[in-house]
Amino acid sequence: MNRFQFVADHSEAFEVKRLCQVVGVARSSYYDWLAAAPRRAVRAAQDAVLAAAIRDVQDPARGGDRALGAPRVTAELNEGRKPAERVNRKRVARVMREHGIAGIRLRRRVRTTTPDPSGRKHPDLLQRNFTAPEINSRYVGDITYVPIADGTNWYLATVIDLHSRKLVGWALADHMRTELVTDALRMAHQVRGSMRGAIFHSDHGSVYCSKAYAKVCESFGVLQSMGAVGSSADNALAESFNASYKRETLAGAAAFPDEAAARRETFRWVNRYNTRRRHSAIGYLAPDAFERSLEAHGAEQFSTTITTAA
Repeated sequence: MNRFQFVADHSEAFEVKRLCQVVGVARSSYYDWLAAAPRRAVRAAQDAVLAAAIRDVQDPARGGDRALGAPRVTAELNEGRKPAERVNRKRVARVMREHGIAGIRLRRRVRTTTPDPSGRKHPDLLQRNFTAPEINSRYVGDITYVPIADGTNWYLATVIDLHSRKLVGWALADHMRTELVTDALRMAHQVRGSMRGAIFHSDHGSVYCSKAYAKVCESFGVLQSMGAVGSSADNALAESFNASYKRETLAGAAAFPDEAAARRETFRWVNRYNTRRRHSAIGYLAPDAFERSLEAHGAEQFSTTITTAA
């Protein structure tokens, strides 16, 4: 309990001077606190209104996302507002903390990388630099498990553009055979029209080291890149994507109820990821909005604006 509040609660039964001595506060400070009570009441009411707005932003029934943290919540709240009406991120974080509002956190992890000693190895062309000078020039990807309530797993393979953070290609299946990752890459190639000269970075999983995958990369003109064996930091952006995907689709649950739910929620989330989910690296825009801005304003000019703002 606040020490000033303790004094106020017991001031009718005991002398204020004595109470202040007992709790170790100055009597003048107590009276200052008492005089500020109306202002605190106004702020508490304003914070309650803000807390309700934050819950709306996180409410899936209203098109929100339960996993959003303070930075993305702030961006959602400020969209379309005049500068004088915008809310500060620190205030949003404080209100979320005081009202027990938090983004969903990930629970467990299943290993999906199985190195193949006999597979093809490729040099690390990124060296942990997860940026790109333009769209369709550098990609990262990975496989993550999708847990089902019956104890089985499905698997999601991804192809993510490092410039716009767009999920350009993905595939979901009940296996981790090479077709999973080749299907994801083929989707990316179809979306972009061409990936010739682009880099695709992955870990040393056996499917990425396979001859079949190398053949597809060569046919598309894609250069393969791989981090060190056993180092998740060498593919950190893809690992972060995987964590966000499971945290936000499972919403705290241990698994999806069934395969149909896994497919449905994955499709819904992927669509939201590209069209609505904001990324700090691209000025808190969604990937599709960022790419449209590049087309409208020119890649160099818009990228410079984002870099300056960040």
